[in-house]
Amino acid sequence: MRILRRRQLKLLLKLTVVLGSLWMLYLPGWPRTGWSPTYSLRHSWLEYTDDDGGPEKVCNCSAILQGEREALDQAKLLSITKDFQKSVRIPDEYYINATQDCSEFRLSRKYLMFPLNQEEEDFPLAYSIVVHHKVQNFERLLRAIYAPQNIYCVHVDRKSEVSVFAAIQAITSCFPNVFMVSKAVNVMYGHWSRVQADLNCMADLYNINTEWKYLINLCGQDFPLKTNLEIVRMLRSLRGGNSMESEEMPEYKKQRVTDVYQIVDGKIQRTSKKKGPPPFNLPILSGNAYIAVSRGYIRSVLEDNRIQTLIEWSKDTYSPDEFFWATVQRMPGVPGSTRPHRKYDMTDINAIARLVKWQGHEGPQDSLQSVYTECHGHHVRGICVYGAGDLQWMVEQHHLFANKFDTDKDPIAVYCLEKYLRHKALADVDWMLMFLPLF
Repeated sequence: MRILRRRQLKLLLKLTVVLGSLWMLYLPGWPRTGWSPTYSLRHSWLEYTDDDGGPEKVCNCSAILQGEREALDQAKLLSITKDFQKSVRIPDEYYINATQDCSEFRLSRKYLMFPLNQEEEDFPLAYSIVVHHKVQNFERLLRAIYAPQNIYCVHVDRKSEVSVFAAIQAITSCFPNVFMVSKAVNVMYGHWSRVQADLNCMADLYNINTEWKYLINLCGQDFPLKTNLEIVRMLRSLRGGNSMESEEMPEYKKQRVTDVYQIVDGKIQRTSKKKGPPPFNLPILSGNAYIAVSRGYIRSVLEDNRIQTLIEWSKDTYSPDEFFWATVQRMPGVPGSTRPHRKYDMTDINAIARLVKWQGHEGPQDSLQSVYTECHGHHVRGICVYGAGDLQWMVEQHHLFANKFDTDKDPIAVYCLEKYLRHKALADVDWMLMFLPLF
């Protein structure tokens, strides 16, 4: 009797899902290109297609991802054309107006409002996203990583333009699991405030939700290289460990933690004062701002007295985001940490948290000295802002996310990556298969 009831319940649930999907096809504004049961059941309305409009649709993303020269040349030419750049920019006011009707906004932007499978639903993730401009970048990032079982904290720099804050607040208000940080700070490049922005989001995420397994911190110009399912599987394979750059600090960076820095005329400057040694004789490791860490790691950051002492010590250093997380990762007793011995050092290439092309490590394809190929976009502070020509190389890497993207300069890179990831996420989801075990 119990088995029969379970089967009846299973059938009822599946029928509800499918009938619900058919009903959604008739909602006003729901995208459709011709109805058929197969179209309905294969999530086709959630694919990103050329029918969605947008000037980027003239590009052949499939050819770009395969590195075909003609398609790449066309994308390069478009990306430097002023009329094209102007046509792809979405003003902040669009998001403020579009989110007046949240249902229509989520629908028209094709957000995934249900888990694609049980494996993802059972392994929720937390995201801290630090933003200060480029709302379009942020919204496309959010759409790419959004899943209803995950939770997202957004920190908007206090000095951001009013329109940026209003637009991002409007976007977050349309989702029950996306929220603005409870305490925003004025973020300054190279200053402790960059770490504090993430810490404030981490505290909110930790206290608001007890279900998430791993946290990934992002900035508004990041973009995923993996689907949510792939991210879940890669994080699960860490078996409680963390992944981030954490290695011996190079000589040229050591003055960042031996000298005292302070803000002068709105800029952080080095002083003649020397700092005392790190607390508890901790070895200060080199890393970067981006991490993929377990809930236990975050608990230690928020509650471990040793780490609270390290936080206070770090506040007058330079660019603490490039050593703080890496140092905590090598502290004994922190969940998922490794020992500080150099044999456990991990570079940003070996870690999975973030793919960054540093200008100083680029080189020709056949160079044995370069770490990666030359940037096909442009550089900002020595970092490659990716172009369409970087995509083929990029999607072959093992990293979860890449930095940086700029939809104002090269929207084609983001557009093609969006289409690639959405198609990949939906490729194995066929609702017709749900019925096969029942007959």
